[in-house]
Amino acid sequence: MAFTKSPGITVSEIDLSAVTPAIGTTEAAIAGHFRWGPVGERALITTEDELVKTFQRPNANTADDFFTAANFLAYGNQLFTTRVVNEGGSTAENARNAITNAANTQNTLVKSEDDYDDRFLTTVLGGSAAISGVGPFIGRYPGELGNSLRVSICPTATAFSNAITGNVSITSGTTALAGNGTFFTNQLRSGDILVLGPAREEVKVKTISSDTAVVLQSNYQGNTIVDGNSAHRSNATVRKWEYFRLVDSAPGTSAYVQSRGGSGDQLHVVVVDENGQWSGTANTVLEVYESVSKARDAKNPQGSSIYYPLVINESSEYVFFASHSGSLTGAGGLSTTSFGGADVANTDSLIYGRDGALPTNGDYLTGYDLFNNPEDVDISFVLGSGANQTRAIDLINNLAEQRKDCVVVLSPERTDVVNNSSFPGKEAEDVVTFRNTLPSSSFAIMDSGFKYQYDKYNDVYRYVPLNGDTAGIMARSDTQRDPWFSPAGFSRGQVKNVIKLAFNPRKADREVLYAAGVNPVVTFPGQGTVLFGDKTLLAQPSAFDRINVRRLFIVLEKTISIASRQSLFEFNDEITRSQFVNLVEPFLREVQGRRGITDFRVICDESNNTGEVIDRNEFVGDIFVKPNRSINFIQLNFVAVRTGVEFNEVIGAV
Repeated sequence: MAFTKSPGITVSEIDLSAVTPAIGTTEAAIAGHFRWGPVGERALITTEDELVKTFQRPNANTADDFFTAANFLAYGNQLFTTRVVNEGGSTAENARNAITNAANTQNTLVKSEDDYDDRFLTTVLGGSAAISGVGPFIGRYPGELGNSLRVSICPTATAFSNAITGNVSITSGTTALAGNGTFFTNQLRSGDILVLGPAREEVKVKTISSDTAVVLQSNYQGNTIVDGNSAHRSNATVRKWEYFRLVDSAPGTSAYVQSRGGSGDQLHVVVVDENGQWSGTANTVLEVYESVSKARDAKNPQGSSIYYPLVINESSEYVFFASHSGSLTGAGGLSTTSFGGADVANTDSLIYGRDGALPTNGDYLTGYDLFNNPEDVDISFVLGSGANQTRAIDLINNLAEQRKDCVVVLSPERTDVVNNSSFPGKEAEDVVTFRNTLPSSSFAIMDSGFKYQYDKYNDVYRYVPLNGDTAGIMARSDTQRDPWFSPAGFSRGQVKNVIKLAFNPRKADREVLYAAGVNPVVTFPGQGTVLFGDKTLLAQPSAFDRINVRRLFIVLEKTISIASRQSLFEFNDEITRSQFVNLVEPFLREVQGRRGITDFRVICDESNNTGEVIDRNEFVGDIFVKPNRSINFIQLNFVAVRTGVEFNEVIGAV
C-alpha cells in the first residue's frame, strides 16, 4: 500500500465477500407426541426448560418423545420440534381442546395460533362463533391439561363490588349463610368474597345451594365465622369479585371510549389453574388481563388494541377467545351508548380437553413432513425417537434420502431390548432382525437400544430410546472438534444420564451388531457408557459406511453448494471458473488442515466445461477429495526377544 509523504489518511477497500460460508452442523429435528403446545408447527427449542415451557412435562404416553428431545438438548442446543397428535382416528381417539361450554358437541380441535386465525378469527370477531356451543374461551392447544383451566370475567363495576340486597345471617360455628329473600342466585357466584358486618370479616362463597342458602369456604384467610345469628343489612354486607386484589380498581371506561362518548367498556379477565396441573397448586392465578375493552376498535395511548379478545389471543399461553359471552351485551364496535355487562362475574371451567389416543404412523409422518424441504429448514440430524419399522423406513427413504444433507438417527424397537420376550441373550439377534427390515443408506444411523434414566417430573425411572443421545453426541463432537471426526469412543462418545442400559452388548453381541451396521452403546465398568461404533446403515463396503465420512461429505457439499450460488447467472468463462476455484480451494485447504481430508483437487476449466456444457447453460466443477478414515481396529503385537539379540535383527520378521 502506498503511503503519502506527508501526514494524512489513506483509504482502501478489501472485498472478503467471496468466501465460503460457515454452516450449522448441530441442528436436529423431531416430530413428537407432547401434552401441550402447537400442533403441526416448527418450534426452535434450545434448552430442556424451554421444552417444558412450550410442550409441558411428560407423562407415560409422551415420555419417549419428550426425553429423546431432552436428551439431545443435554449435548446440543438447536432442536426444531413439532408436536403431533392423533387427529385422523375416530371421535373417541382424536385429541381435542378444552372448552367452556358443556353443550359443545363439536369435539373441537384447534392446533395452533395459525389454525385459530384461519378457522375462527374472522367469523368470531365478526360477531358469531365459528363453532356453535364452544363458549367464550377455548384451550389454546389440544390436550387434557386444558381441563385444569378456569377463566373469570369481571365485566362491570357492579360485578366487581356491590352491596348485598336484603338481610343475611350466619350461624356461629358453621359455614352456612342464610337470607330472608330469594336473591342469592342473582347476586352471587361461587368464589365471590363477602365482607361482613362492622368487623369487616371476609368469607368466600363455596357453593350456592339455593336462593336463600349458601355454603361458605371454612376458615378462609384464617377467619372463622363468629357473628352468630346477627343480621346484616345490605349496607353492611358487601360482595366482591374473587380476584379483586389482583387489579387496581373496578372496571370503568377507557380513555379511548370516553373520548367518543361511550362508557363502561372495561372488563378484567383472569386465567386460573383450577386443579393445579400447571403450577402444582390448585387455584393458582396464571394470567391477569386488567382493564381491557369490550369495544372492538379501542386502543391504548400507544395505539395498540385493547379489545379483550385480541389482547388475550395475542398474549395468553393458555386460552383463545372463542365467542362472546351472552352477558357482555355491549361487546362489539364502539357505540355512543354505555356498554353492558352482567352484575356478577362470569366464571367458567374449561372441560372436555383430550390428549387423544397415541398418534398413528400417519400422524408422525405428517409432522416430519415439516422438515422435508432443505430450503425451508436447515438440519443435520433427524431424531427417530421410538420409531417403529414403518416410520423408520419412511424417515430414511422420504426424508433423509430425499434431502441428502442430514442423517436419521434410530434406535431399535422397545420390545427388542426392554424386557425382551425372547429367551435371554437374544437381544442382539432381535436388534439385527429389526435393522434388516430397514433400507441400506449412508444417511441413516442406528444405535443398539434404550437407557434407564430418572424422570424428575414424575419421580419415576423410565427406559427411553438412545437416539437422542446418539445424535447429541454427534452434535457435541461437532462443537468440540469437527463433523468429520468420529463421534464414537471414550474421548467423544460418552453418554450422559445413564442409570443402566436395557441391553448392554457383550463382545460377542457387538460382533453381531457391528457386522449389521448397528452401533453398540456399551457400559464399561469404571469407564462409563459410550457409543462404541461409527457405522452408517449402508450395507455395501464403502467410504460412506462410516459416520465421519458421510458427515464430512454433507458439510463439503452443503458449504460449497451455498458458496457456488454466486456463480449462477454469470458467464461460463475463464473468469467465473477461476473465481470458483479460488473460492473452493482455500476452504478445502482449511478442512485438510483440520484433518478432515488428506488431499484434494478441484477441476473447473475447459476440460469439463466444454462447448456443449456451456451451450446447455451449465457449469461443472469436479471436486476430488481423499477423506480421513477413523480407526476401528487396533492390533498390538508384543514380541519376546532372546537375550543378546539386537532389536534391529528381528524387526520386520514378525
